[in-house]
Amino acid sequence: MTGTTVDRRAGAGLGTAMAGMLLIAATYGMARFGVGLFAPVLSAQRPDLTGVLGWAGAAQFTSYSLAAVVAARWVDRRPRAGLLLAGATAVLGCLGVAVASTPLLFVVAVFVGGMGGGFASPALVPVIDAVVAPHTAATAQSVVNSGTAVGVIGAGVVASTAAAVGPAWVFMALVCAAATAAAWYPARVRTGPATARRDTAVPASVPAGGPPSVPVRGPSAPPTRGSWRLLVRPGAAAVVAGAGSSLVWTFGPLLLTGSGAVPPARVGGLWIALGLGGVLGALTGTLVRRAGIRGAWCWCAGALAVAAAGVAVSVVAGSAWVAHGSMALFGAGYMGLSGVLILWARRLWPGGAGAGTSVLFIALATGQALGSAGFGLAREVAGPAGLAVPAAGLCVLAGVAAVVRKR
Repeated sequence: MTGTTVDRRAGAGLGTAMAGMLLIAATYGMARFGVGLFAPVLSAQRPDLTGVLGWAGAAQFTSYSLAAVVAARWVDRRPRAGLLLAGATAVLGCLGVAVASTPLLFVVAVFVGGMGGGFASPALVPVIDAVVAPHTAATAQSVVNSGTAVGVIGAGVVASTAAAVGPAWVFMALVCAAATAAAWYPARVRTGPATARRDTAVPASVPAGGPPSVPVRGPSAPPTRGSWRLLVRPGAAAVVAGAGSSLVWTFGPLLLTGSGAVPPARVGGLWIALGLGGVLGALTGTLVRRAGIRGAWCWCAGALAVAAAGVAVSVVAGSAWVAHGSMALFGAGYMGLSGVLILWARRLWPGGAGAGTSVLFIALATGQALGSAGFGLAREVAGPAGLAVPAAGLCVLAGVAAVVRKR
């Protein structure tokens, strides 16, 4: 009987994790980060939008933060509502981009689409924790988080095969709708008051390999005033890393195709390379067990720094191989970095993992919004190398910020 129960729970956990991965793939890899991927095509087919690409990137990162702020207040109690909002905003955003012909409508559509990820990630944390076994929770969360890589690969395939922007984004809207249904149904069946209040003797919010940094609170206990201070260090590191990573997310394909390093017709291959590298994000739990939270963060931030420098080298040398390798390394570093943030939040706030994830992802997106706007302005006066150096420097600084201890 016990073996059968464990098998059923493992199967339910695997199914829910896969459904969650698909939702992340749609809301992040397509509705959110697809804007940067399609930047070269948008510039060619809708020239009026070229001047606002930086502001559009800032808009989607900002809307992501706003959605995460809203989700942090109630998502641990009503995760299914968060899943529905994630899907609805992602679908509307994709449809808006599909028909946008003016800068204002385009930025508004991107703003709406960016909310999807802000609702999805915090909502999926309590859903996964309610279903999977405690000792596999970290791995399950890493698998869900790797959905961004899957979505990026899918968006790359769409960009490589679609003849026009409109049909491509309509198709991605349909994918977002299907992924939302796939994630919401198992959450409806398997979560609720009875399943959410699990035995906390071995809390699911503690990654394997170490005890929590704070005493364990019950699943429904709100964070205390003092506990907010625990997120200051990872939050500051996330802001800096977000700013550094925004160059590749928003302008990477545009820089590489504009320089001739990669033909515009093959821009989808860059995103596929990024996504394939990002699949390694599923190993974040293993990296954290071996190197610790801060050590894993430093490895991921270092990978982002090298990738940003690689983009500049590719532009200068005109090397497609360096371009694809840099994008793959960036994908691995970024997916790992965001996975570390999830595990970091679950360790510091065991009783509010969804809210903690929201806070740290808001910090990451805030940095990305600032970086997108800043790099958008800097493109007018600086070349690729002039953009890549500060981007890489910010990523290095983010790694240092996580390990430097107060005296």
